[in-house]
Amino acid sequence: MSSGKRPASPFTPRDFQLVLLRRMADHNPALVEDARRELGASITEMREANRRWQAMVRSPRTRSAASRYRSVLGEPESITPRRVGDLDCEARRWRLPLWPDLRFEIVVGPDNAVWNEWLVRAPEADGPDLRSLDDLTPWSCTIDEAARVFSPARPLQGSAPTRWGLAFTAPDRRGVPRAVVAEFTWGLLQRTRISE
Repeated sequence: MSSGKRPASPFTPRDFQLVLLRRMADHNPALVEDARRELGASITEMREANRRWQAMVRSPRTRSAASRYRSVLGEPESITPRRVGDLDCEARRWRLPLWPDLRFEIVVGPDNAVWNEWLVRAPEADGPDLRSLDDLTPWSCTIDEAARVFSPARPLQGSAPTRWGLAFTAPDRRGVPRAVVAEFTWGLLQRTRISE
């Protein structure tokens, strides 16, 4: 006898992109709105994708984070060995249609735990030309690009999971050095503020 409940539809790469957007909506609602429309998704679908993702993450029967990403995004586009301290890890990357020049990357430790999960520049893509504060516009760069260009940069605790901050010095349009705090969600720049 049927319970009347329909089985849940599979969680797709499109749903996952909506999850990324949901976390970015607090900082850049207009960019998120445009991206959501590009995916052909409603606000309700974005909320529902986020709800389902959170349920998967918090479920006591959930698979490992590394397995969850593979089940949602498919086989990685690339798997690269990476040394972190004394440990041999892997960087696994997937292509996401919303950000063709970026890849979603997870760093997986030897125990199959996911140590990091964020957007990074695709190896074949040209990175942004970052020279001053004016170049630090929302979604223009990844956290590692900003840290490299405006070195030395100091990492800051984010306001929520999947959010990070960087403190560094960058010149304004007149070339005057300014102390800057940049906020990133899923590794992608969301906003900056002068911290002086």
